[in-house]
Formats: sequence, structure tokens, C-alpha cells
Amino acid sequence: MKFFLKVILSAVFFSTIASCSKEYEVPQDLVINDFVWKGLNAYYLHQEEIADLADLRFNSDNQLNAYLNTFTDYNALFSNLLISSDVKSTLIEDYTTIVDPESRAAFTNGLEFGIIADPSSDVDVLGYVTHILPNSDAANKIIARGDYFFAIDGIQLTRLNYEDILLNGSNNFALEMVDFDGTRTTPNLKTVLLEKRNYTYSTTFLDKIISVNADNIGYLVYNNDFSNEYIVDLNNTFLSFKNQMVNKLILDLRYNILGGSSAHNVAELASMISEQNADATLIKEEWNAKAQLWFLENQPDSLVTKVPKTVGESVNINSLNITDVYIILNGDNFTGSSSVELLINSLKPYINVHIIGNQTSGNNTGAITLYNSEDYDFPLRNETHTVALQPKVLSFLNKDDQTYENGFTPNIPLCENEDVLNLGIMGENSDPILNNILEYISTGVAVSNTNCNLNDFEYLYNSMDTQRVTDTGVVIKQNLPNPK
Repeated sequence: MKFFLKVILSAVFFSTIASCSKEYEVPQDLVINDFVWKGLNAYYLHQEEIADLADLRFNSDNQLNAYLNTFTDYNALFSNLLISSDVKSTLIEDYTTIVDPESRAAFTNGLEFGIIADPSSDVDVLGYVTHILPNSDAANKIIARGDYFFAIDGIQLTRLNYEDILLNGSNNFALEMVDFDGTRTTPNLKTVLLEKRNYTYSTTFLDKIISVNADNIGYLVYNNDFSNEYIVDLNNTFLSFKNQMVNKLILDLRYNILGGSSAHNVAELASMISEQNADATLIKEEWNAKAQLWFLENQPDSLVTKVPKTVGESVNINSLNITDVYIILNGDNFTGSSSVELLINSLKPYINVHIIGNQTSGNNTGAITLYNSEDYDFPLRNETHTVALQPKVLSFLNKDDQTYENGFTPNIPLCENEDVLNLGIMGENSDPILNNILEYISTGVAVSNTNCNLNDFEYLYNSMDTQRVTDTGVVIKQNLPNPK
């Protein structure tokens, strides 16, 4: 029985398909449209809110086909079947492009920077260094966070030319430096020669131990995604923290690029941060009503993610026995990725999670990849096309059934942009953001800086913004019902 075969997930619904024929085959010109409709009808989180996805919307195969024929473009059908606010569900034209992230690499000189308008000019701009990538060309030069530059190879940077010269220009150039007091720029005759090279990013930008009173604080600046590519190296960093008796953790995500997130990887990271019993629940899943019913009746354990004890099948997770984690989300329009929010929610029942930065956006849903097969898995897929779906299929909850569709409010709000006149040194007390957190840890008093951009600088560009990937949500793996 092929009509509604993947739609009905429990015997309760079998009465809706009494008129179906076992010999029915989907017309070739409707194969993808049929797949789109049935996949969303079966698993889309908001299925009950879409009239055209209702189980009783069509009484026969012919009625469904007539509806599908009104859409000449399966993309239009897909869009028509989503709620208006859904920007996460995606249709993938070619599933061969779905690959696990590889080690992050770039052709770069290692300079990360921002651009502001020169307050003394209507046309000129000023660059400031946010950080230097370790082991890059710039790391071997006399240039550091908080330095300023105004020209390249003798050409003044302006609003009109800085992208062409700085971003898309020569692979080798002389960066001309300047002193800046917030009002005036004064060329200091210092020149830094930079060369772009092939560069592979290290797993962590910076990790160190900071002692405050009786606390041994692990400070971790993480600037990559949360994919499998880095999880083992992260585990090694946590082993170093564990060996040094870390009892609090600062996870600095100011320069995190998002992406690559899966619920399994988030659970592994949560286990590294907080040591819990293997039976402890980190994540619960809530699907649409009929999918939830099927899972509860047939495989209830698949709706719960317990605390993992290994990375993969054999590498023991190095868990910290900590009571507090401090997560920095500061950055231009950076409200934390889906994976970060899932991490926060999963840890909240067990330890104190302190959010430093912005209100998070509330990405509390997960997606799954559906292929055009009887069980929506890859092996039995229809090989006449390469379309796959990644719709929102569930909401995430924690052990206490708490979710986060409204996001998380920070314990210490931060300005949207760092103060270009007082950046300090990453990992040192001179960094105002880090110093503020260390004071918070020491005194228990959260003090936020509400005096943002007192000089009224016009922020034009930040090199991290172009590196952050589109956050399409957390992807999960789930065994779906096999009709056979």
C-alpha cells in the first residue's frame, strides 16, 4: 500500500487509507512532488498547522495527484507547505552535496580585523586588528590585536575602495599602520608586510588556565564549527583542563563560525563540560503528534539522548566536574547558534550556565534528512532524481522538559561591538570582556557595560561576519519507521 505509506505512522490512522490500491504507482512526472508532500505530511513539525498537509485532505491518489499537478515546480510546492515563519526547512536539489564538514582551511595572511569610518573624514576608513591567527604569516610579524591601519601599498583606504584593495586585492601587500586616539589618526611610519598562504585552522584559537582565588578556570576560545572534525581534539583540550583541576569554564565564542552542528556532537561537548551519570538525560525530542505517538509506542528510547561517555565508540570523554560554565556570545549580530542554544538548554538542569553577550534567538528545533524511499533512508532511495528534504521535524527539550523558543537572556549583556579603543589582549585581564567575567566569578556580582560606542563610531565591516556560515539548525539522525 503505497499511498500514505509514510504518512501514517500508527495503526490508529490506517482507516484513512482504506481506498488505496496496492498496485498504485506514482506518475513519473509527479515523483518529486509526491515525495515532497508525503515527507512533509509524515514528519514536518508544523504539519497540523498546514491545511494542505492534513491527513484527510485527500480521499484518493487521484485527488492528491490533481493537487500536486497544480505545482509545476516542486520548490514552489515545498515553500507552499511550510509555515510563513519557517526559514530553517530546506529542499536540497542534489543530496550528493550533503557531506560532513572537513578541516577548515583558507587562503589567508592570518589577519582578522574590523573596519570603521574614520571620524575625521567623510570618505576615509580605519582598520583595527581583532586577532591574529596562530601559526599564520601575520603571527610572525609585529602586529597585534588593537593595532590600527589606514592604507595598503601607499593607497588610503576609503569607503569605496577598502573591499577591492583589502579583501579582493593582491595576495601580498604592505599594511600601513597608524595611531588612533578616537578622534585623530596619526601615521606612525610602521609598515607590516603580509602574505596570504594556504592555512588550516587549529581546533582551538586559545586555551589556558586562569587562577582566581580558589578557582582554577579553564579559558577556551573556540572559533570553528561543532562538527565531527574537531570533537576529538576538543576532548584532548578537556583532558588538559581535567589534569589541571579546572573547576570552572569560560567558553569564548566571540569568533565562532557556527554550523556543522548535530545533537550528538552537542551531547558529547556537554558531557565534556559536566560529568554526569551515563543514565542522565541531556536531550529530549518532541515531534509532530503522529510521529511522536509512533516513537513512543515503538522506540521510545530514540527520543532521548543520554550523557555519552565516549567520542565515537572507543575514545573516553574527558569530563570536567564543574559547577559553572560561562559562555561568551559577543559579536556583531551574533546571538548564538542552534548548537550553542541546545548546549545551554541541555546543561541547565545540571550546572549553572552563565550567558555573556546577547539575547539568543531561540532556535529550538531540529531537522532530519529525508530521501525519497519507503523508509526515507538513503539506501532504498529513488535514483531517478537527487532531491532530498531537510525539514524541521522536532523541538528540543532538556531533562526537565524545558525548551527555549524565546531564547536565553544573558546574565551579563555586552555591547554589540567590542570597544576598538580598548580591545586588550585575548586571554589576559586587559581584555575588558574577560576581565568582566573574572570579576563576576570572583565577586558573584554581574556588572554590564551599557555605555556602548560612546564615540559613535560607524562600524562598516568585520572579517568574522563573512566566515560565519548560515545556521540551518541542528541536524539529527533518527531511525524512521520502515513500512516493510
